[in-house]
Amino acid sequence: MHNDDDWHIYWANVWNVKQIFNPDTGHRLGETQLLNHFPNHYELTRKDLMVKNIKRFKKDMEKENNPIAAKDKDGNYLYLDIIPTTYILPGDYTLFVEEFRKNKSAMWIMKPCGRAQGKGIFLVNKLNQLKKWATCSKLPFQTLSLKESYVISRYIENPLLIGGRKFDLRLYVLVTSYRPLKIWWYNTGFARFCNEKYTADIAELDNMTIHLTNVAIQKQSDEYNDKHGGKWSTNNLRFYLEMTHGKGPTDKCFDDIFNIVTVSLKSVTSVMINDKHCFECYGYDVLIDDNLRPTLIEVNASPSLTSTSEGDRVLKMGLLNDAFNIIVPPDWLDDSSKHGSNTCREKTVGGFSLLLDEGAGEDRSKKNSKKTPGTALWR
Repeated sequence: MHNDDDWHIYWANVWNVKQIFNPDTGHRLGETQLLNHFPNHYELTRKDLMVKNIKRFKKDMEKENNPIAAKDKDGNYLYLDIIPTTYILPGDYTLFVEEFRKNKSAMWIMKPCGRAQGKGIFLVNKLNQLKKWATCSKLPFQTLSLKESYVISRYIENPLLIGGRKFDLRLYVLVTSYRPLKIWWYNTGFARFCNEKYTADIAELDNMTIHLTNVAIQKQSDEYNDKHGGKWSTNNLRFYLEMTHGKGPTDKCFDDIFNIVTVSLKSVTSVMINDKHCFECYGYDVLIDDNLRPTLIEVNASPSLTSTSEGDRVLKMGLLNDAFNIIVPPDWLDDSSKHGSNTCREKTVGGFSLLLDEGAGEDRSKKNSKKTPGTALWR
């Protein structure tokens, strides 16, 4: 970051943000300067911290007897089970082993907490496979103080398949304030497909082009198509689901995705540093199973803005343009206008729609309270 202060928006990477908010650097943002990350964005975008915050939020909501913590007759949360069963290693190793032994045929997926693009991920169906990562087989993680943390999650073995291939969703969410929480939903995302047909065969356990949808992984496959990049727009996906599963189940699936976004962001409102100069455009990764149940995989602080096709370029250019129109509305530089990233008074801007605005005491669930009880309960 240079000494020249003649700028309004700094699109920084996460490393620069750490330096900007370091008291030792002496950087101070001006009244009309905005930054694209909150100071401790990692509370949501680092895999282990996201899991900790969501688990804590569940407990807090249950202690408060909040309706959002309602459970079904089997004791499962109706609205708060948004991530797979997950443990943080090495700290939760004993708890993980107990859970693993309850169902020894289950598949698990190991992910390093601080890496991206599918790096360092592998599947596990036997405890001794963790030796790939651990340094001591008798006391598996005793020397891990020098290693990075991992999360290990139940692998979703029944993903919804299209053409026999696994896919997940990349969805975009803009947050312009955490207190009060204000969430904008981008109406266009995309499905990312694997190039090879899905199988749960253990012989293919190490074949990541079957199991991981990351573009960085799929580009390594001979089957990769650089014309469409293995992507479908969410609009096309939704039309396909309506044709194959019906409009009602499809609407519920997307309402459940709205709930995932809301729960995940609410889980970090108490810990996130809410600086009025900050906003964040998150990339949500969501997997849908064959029952049309969506599950949150992770949240990205710096979703790729690189284009793999013409449709991809149009989508991402529109995303940026609309985000800028929200954080810098037409009257933003007027002398009488309040400054900061949370001044837009519209409910729709380009492809963005207001999903939740706690400052206004209303959200889109008011229109759909009968269809989306989970989100309606936030009022």
